[in-house]
Amino acid sequence: MELHGKRIIVTGCASGMGAATVRAYVKAGARVVGMDLADDAGRAVCAEAGADGPGEVVYVSVDVADEERVDAAFAEADSLLGGLDALAHPAAIHAASAAEDVTIGEWDRMFTVNVRGTVLTNQAAYQRLKVGGGGAIVNFGSISGQRAEPGAAAYSASKGAVHAWTRTAAGAWGADGVRVNAVLPAIRTPMFQASWDRATDEERTEKFWRNIHSIALGQDYGDPDRDLGPVMVFLASDGSRFITGQLIPVDGGQGNVR
Repeated sequence: MELHGKRIIVTGCASGMGAATVRAYVKAGARVVGMDLADDAGRAVCAEAGADGPGEVVYVSVDVADEERVDAAFAEADSLLGGLDALAHPAAIHAASAAEDVTIGEWDRMFTVNVRGTVLTNQAAYQRLKVGGGGAIVNFGSISGQRAEPGAAAYSASKGAVHAWTRTAAGAWGADGVRVNAVLPAIRTPMFQASWDRATDEERTEKFWRNIHSIALGQDYGDPDRDLGPVMVFLASDGSRFITGQLIPVDGGQGNVR
């Protein structure tokens, strides 16, 4: 059990990559607090993961964009766990927005959740990790933060900001033994599948050639449990103790091969 005894918070645990991360950590022996704003779904994911063991998991509600709720949730998690060794922060939102007419409201909403949420949760984790002699923070970036995204302007910009923040936090907190990395996943999630199901044939063709064709390993998005989970375990484990400030693609070669 690679994470036996590790105390970890996972945001965005109610579905998709957050849920897969909870399952991976519990299977690796960690003691986990799952957090989300979707309380019913979050509790269900945590209950199911906990039943499979051998680690443990409890659920705590949070709004990652609300400073007071983040502080309260992390304080509760700290009390439940007796300290903190790692934070995994998948919580984020996605929405389409064109560069020529993205509204200030759309822009602010994306940055409030994706960027402010990353900063607030990272800061709350850092204050606890440094007391314990260090640990790991794993943020979630995106290929969208590295390339032009004409149809998702605000989302792309928000993920670019997450990348910059990750490097900055890694540089600032390394002296305290806190390593900060970000994964850039191409993983099939319920959110992706819902978007695919809503799309027209023309939109699906565009999505294939823009996003899926370039995935060298099979021209398909990865599975959250099989392909992402083990990477998340590694980045929270002592095996990654000398890795920080990195943007780590978990994308089948999508960003760098073709």
